Amino acid sequence: MKETDTRPPEPVIDRSGGGGSIGMLMLLALGLAAATAIIAVMSREQAEPYILGLLGVLAVVGVFSLFAGAIGLIRFASRRDGNPLAEAFLDSLEEGAVLVDDTGRIVYANKAYADLTGAVSPGDVRTVERVFSADPEAADAIFRLSKAVRNHRRAQEEVRLPAAIGRIDGGSRWYRISVRPLQYGDKNGTTPSNLTVWQIADISRDRKEQETSFQELQRVINFLDHAPAGFLSCDAAGRIVYLNATLADWLDYDLTQFVAGGLTLADIIRGDGAALVRAIGGNEGEVKTETFDIDLVTRDGTGLPVRLVHRVPFGAEGQAGDSRTLVLNRSPGEESAEAVRAAEVKFSRFFNNTPVAIASVEKAGRIRRTNAQFVRLFGQENGLNEKARLVDFIDESGRADLEDALRRAAQGQGEIPPVDVVLGVGDGSRSAACYVSAVLDAQADEEVAVVYVLETTQQRALEAQFAQSQKMQAIGQLAGGVAHDFNNVLTAIIGFSDLLLASHRPTDPAFQDIMNIKQNANRAAGLVRQLLAFSRRQTLRPKELALTDVLADLTILLDRLVGEKIELHVVHGRDLWPVMADVNQLEQVIVNLVVNARDAMPQGGEVTIRTRNVNEDQSEEFDDTRGMPMGDYVLIEVEDNGHGMPPEVLGKIFEPFFSTKDVGKGTGLGLSTVYGIVKQTGGYVYATSEVDVGTTFRIFLPRHVTAELPVVTAKVEEKQVATDLTGSATILLVEDEEAVRAFAARALSSRGYEVFEAGSGTEALEIMEETDGGVDLVVSDVVMPEMDGPSLLIELRKTRPDLKIIFVSGYAEDAFEKNLPADEKFTFLPKPFTLKQLATTVKDVLENGPSQRV
Repeated sequence: MKETDTRPPEPVIDRSGGGGSIGMLMLLALGLAAATAIIAVMSREQAEPYILGLLGVLAVVGVFSLFAGAIGLIRFASRRDGNPLAEAFLDSLEEGAVLVDDTGRIVYANKAYADLTGAVSPGDVRTVERVFSADPEAADAIFRLSKAVRNHRRAQEEVRLPAAIGRIDGGSRWYRISVRPLQYGDKNGTTPSNLTVWQIADISRDRKEQETSFQELQRVINFLDHAPAGFLSCDAAGRIVYLNATLADWLDYDLTQFVAGGLTLADIIRGDGAALVRAIGGNEGEVKTETFDIDLVTRDGTGLPVRLVHRVPFGAEGQAGDSRTLVLNRSPGEESAEAVRAAEVKFSRFFNNTPVAIASVEKAGRIRRTNAQFVRLFGQENGLNEKARLVDFIDESGRADLEDALRRAAQGQGEIPPVDVVLGVGDGSRSAACYVSAVLDAQADEEVAVVYVLETTQQRALEAQFAQSQKMQAIGQLAGGVAHDFNNVLTAIIGFSDLLLASHRPTDPAFQDIMNIKQNANRAAGLVRQLLAFSRRQTLRPKELALTDVLADLTILLDRLVGEKIELHVVHGRDLWPVMADVNQLEQVIVNLVVNARDAMPQGGEVTIRTRNVNEDQSEEFDDTRGMPMGDYVLIEVEDNGHGMPPEVLGKIFEPFFSTKDVGKGTGLGLSTVYGIVKQTGGYVYATSEVDVGTTFRIFLPRHVTAELPVVTAKVEEKQVATDLTGSATILLVEDEEAVRAFAARALSSRGYEVFEAGSGTEALEIMEETDGGVDLVVSDVVMPEMDGPSLLIELRKTRPDLKIIFVSGYAEDAFEKNLPADEKFTFLPKPFTLKQLATTVKDVLENGPSQRV
């Protein structure tokens, strides 16, 4: 067996120690001894020149040695005085090492350096700069390293040469060159020298291994990218961090443009499927794999049926890590078992895209499998996982009934009644109906029931709203009917009061009593108008209004109403759209709301009235405006910081006769009047309130776009003054209320008119036949038995197309005008009316004719 020499190779150059040897020293000593012996046997005269010559030579050598030692040319310490361990370490390095002093002279070079640089003898050893000076590819790196030497700092570079150092063939080679400063001095304390250590290593093999590994990695990636199945990885937030080329091609995405995290599961999964995929939960250190049959969405919105094999690892505290998800294309023609594939795809779409939440439940009540709608309804953030129980997601009020339904399903019973539950725990904001169906062939450890959950929150809200609307409509009809009958009574009271006042002087004792009767009747008429406003049957005179001007005119009155303790702020919106409304009724609405706000702040506070435009998109942003269609509105807000109202009170504020004030301090018709006026105007009114915070009323009035003419209501106002209210025409008075008919007949007869009375429309037609049409004017009630006013007018027009007619009614004009021809001409006088209003209206119609309806 051949023995291996483990001794380190000798250095090629070593100028770190002395350069002499013991042989030369012995030879020099023998020479001097021989010269001395020869001179000793010579005579004094013969020896003197030789002695002087020898002394001169020794003197010259001594002087030369002194100077050589001073400049470092000669070192007096032998090599044995160095550190043999350090020298052995340097000589055993596989990397080439060379030490250079400040002048660029090589002080030390090991054998590896000579081998790497191709040096055969010590005379061939060159510095690193000279070794690489002939290779332009290494010039920049050597320049940077030389600069580091001058700055006394470390540096390292890697250079690639077309061939090994000193050769022109053999393939490219990589070298790592490093440089570092080294301060060197002997142990005797002489002045240290600044040296530079250069090291060279051939790293071509490492680079080849790295390149091979990179190529292998590229091959693996290429295989994965062009695999017949898609692949993706997503993080816990649902951001896609990787997808292969196959999946990118299916989804029509450019893989070169893909950025990790730029897409999410919600971007590529249809419907609520993303939430379904992300709903997987697990414990620390666990790895879960689930299969989902869902539809992906391509970049152009086309559906792509796929099967996901979704594998998720879970780290600390159950935090989901990056997934490994295999995507199998289930489009037609992609699978061999086409019939099975098509059926599974159809079922998957039906299961995940149905608007009903579906979940399978095991015997213990734990949820096993769910569809996307179930995840959306209950939410992953609520802890929805395989350990969750269905009853944990509903309020306690319905848990017992649902548990009973699940128990009956576990027993295999059919026809289980649906269970109404409240979703969530304690909030009560959402409701649902749970339909439980038993799985008849279930095993002991499998699902025993399928639960279908249909959210009924919106349905319940609509039912409550419809019930409230029906109640309000019924109350409105009742109020309207009562108001109509009261108007007839008040018309008679006011009319006969006028007749009595006409026959009494102010000095008569009964005059003041009659005035009191009339004044109280007028007060009662005001309450009746409020009832008609609530039932939306009052008479309005709408016209185009600018709300800024209306509020500006009303501000002075409102300041007086709120008093000194309350501050009134009016904030006008810019460029408000016009609205169509009755200015008097709109002012009544605002006054009622401001007065209510004042009463809610007995200790003082602030009332703010704001106006602004609300466009069609903005009309959807309000949470409390159910039933209001999208459109352009002008919004009026009346806000206070009073004591507010609890929800149970807030739901009743628009009901008539409901009041939060003390007995005797409120009629309960203020807000119901507001509601009726706004509704009759075509607007919407809503209220929000919070106890000890305040209340805000919002009125939405439709934007008025076209300039419309006022509705035909040629009503006679008190300001219309006729100097002569007498006449000689023939008038047919049609009124089913005997008291009203008697008052009106006396009033007209006293003005010189010939009056025929009829208690119904049928009697009126008979009188027209008896008088052979000799009637100049018909004054008729609208609501009558047998034949109402509009029907009577239609019959009269058959023989008298130019007959003048005045309708009187306690209802608004629009309550009956729809029953008349569109081009019909008539004049309307609302009840209750005074004697003067009746006489003035009759005189005006006889002289000028009825108003033209447009």
